[in-house]
Amino acid sequence: MPSHHTDRISEDILRELTAILRTVKDPRVSEQLAGGRLSVVRAEVARDLGSAKIYISSIDGLDAAKEAVKGLVSAAGYVRRQLGQALALRHTPELRFIADNSIAHSAEIAEKLNKLQIADGKVQMDDEPL
Repeated sequence: MPSHHTDRISEDILRELTAILRTVKDPRVSEQLAGGRLSVVRAEVARDLGSAKIYISSIDGLDAAKEAVKGLVSAAGYVRRQLGQALALRHTPELRFIADNSIAHSAEIAEKLNKLQIADGKVQMDDEPL
């Protein structure tokens, strides 16, 4: 069961990583960030604070997120050093970047919901007659 301390550190890491990723020069990361298509979804820190799983998602889908993760893995040393400078931790956790498709999935759900209409208490699709 995660403690409040690790939850707080996870939130701090999430906040700082969002800012740090803007400074990464790898084109696999910077091009998606410039378009606002890449996001840090979640950070999970281990109880011993030795490692952290960082979930990266792209609105362009899982393949784009995987490509961004490749860029982040190559820049992991830089990102970890910047994170260590931003946070006052005794040891900066080792970062493991994981591709996630939650943004693309939620955009797909939102698109389906937008196609629904509520008329006379019935839920109908846009292409169905009233």
